[in-house]
Amino acid sequence: MKSIEKKKIVGDGTWAALIPFILITSCFALWGFANDITNPMVKAFSKIFRMSVTEGALVQVAFYGGYFAMAFPAAIFIRKYSYKAGVMMGLGLYALGAFLFFPAKLTGDYYPFLLAYFILTCGLSFLETSSNPYILSMGAEETATRRLNLAQAFNPMGSLLGMYVAMNFIQNRLHPMDTAERAQLSDADFVAIRDADLSTLIAPYLMIGLVTLGVLLLIRFTKMPRNNDQTHNIDFVPTLKRIFAVPRYREGVLAQFFYVGAQIMCWTFIIQYGTRLFMETGMEEQAAEVLSQKYNIIAMAIFCTSRFICTFLLRYLNPGLLLRTLAVVAGVLAIGVIFLQDVWGMYCLVGISACMSLMFPTIYGIALQGLGDDAKFGAAGLIMAILGGSVLPPVQAAIIDLHTLWGMPAVNLSFVLPFVCFVVVTIYGHRAYRKGWA
Repeated sequence: MKSIEKKKIVGDGTWAALIPFILITSCFALWGFANDITNPMVKAFSKIFRMSVTEGALVQVAFYGGYFAMAFPAAIFIRKYSYKAGVMMGLGLYALGAFLFFPAKLTGDYYPFLLAYFILTCGLSFLETSSNPYILSMGAEETATRRLNLAQAFNPMGSLLGMYVAMNFIQNRLHPMDTAERAQLSDADFVAIRDADLSTLIAPYLMIGLVTLGVLLLIRFTKMPRNNDQTHNIDFVPTLKRIFAVPRYREGVLAQFFYVGAQIMCWTFIIQYGTRLFMETGMEEQAAEVLSQKYNIIAMAIFCTSRFICTFLLRYLNPGLLLRTLAVVAGVLAIGVIFLQDVWGMYCLVGISACMSLMFPTIYGIALQGLGDDAKFGAAGLIMAILGGSVLPPVQAAIIDLHTLWGMPAVNLSFVLPFVCFVVVTIYGHRAYRKGWA
């Protein structure tokens, strides 16, 4: 009976199983690209529109706010229709948000870009709410967490490409005039430079919109597997009560909130951290930003490599134990980021990415284990937890805008927030290991 169910889930034959897996896994790379071309845009928009770091961080509020707003509507949609329909809806909204960058540029204003980001990430919310549990359903439950880690390993590949594009096709091509110099420009000169910079900024988004449409068409015309439980009843409130009564799920949502907050803070504000560090050596602001982004790319390469290593280690180590161990190491490195005011602090910040690689899919897999068809709503709660990427970065940005705090660079002290996040993840990993949740 078990083998028959598995066949229904993953399809008939090797190619029938492999091609859908590859197509859904490509979506992981697509949202990785969107996430990590966006992180450097906090600094870019701050410069283009002559804003503070806090105002620039509204990009992250809009970006991760879309995840929060659309997660449960996405789950209801998926429950009523299918994972495939959810993936297609996600890709459609992703493409629409990317194409809206063009009319946003024509307005010459900051806030239409926030609307475009919000719509784009409503699509990402559909994608993640659909794709993660879809991958979990494509095989035996005993290997589900390992399978999700493998699919998630392609997410940082998209992230690396996003970072590369951000550095070489946006940051390097923006007008070299720094923020202070832009503040002295006449209105006419400011508008001319702003419009040229916005034309540079939107080009990669328009291109990824076309790519996303291509993937949407491929999935539309490919026969995809259907999960074995075809319940379409919504039962929204009873289902929520049922899943939030499960401790490993309830605590997993909380852990995911803090993990995502830590991830976004470490990858967004590495630019501010490095810019301050390298400008102290006499480097120009734009050169310091580009060098900081290179460190960010190194961090993502380490993250990507570590994801494959951790996926291998999960064959031999308990997921909760490995999660706890890496969270402890990440917390120690965060202390180094705070107190080391030289390049060693940057090395610690880069090193955190090696520890973070395991966290999202492992928390996700532990939390959803055993939920069955309720995983469709359970996935939505875990995607809503991505709100941590919207709530926590503006708090860190507000600290950074203080410039100096208690005699130390505020950007250094701001990394106490990721430290707290890793403490929460450590506790979840410990409980998962001790209570046998994983």
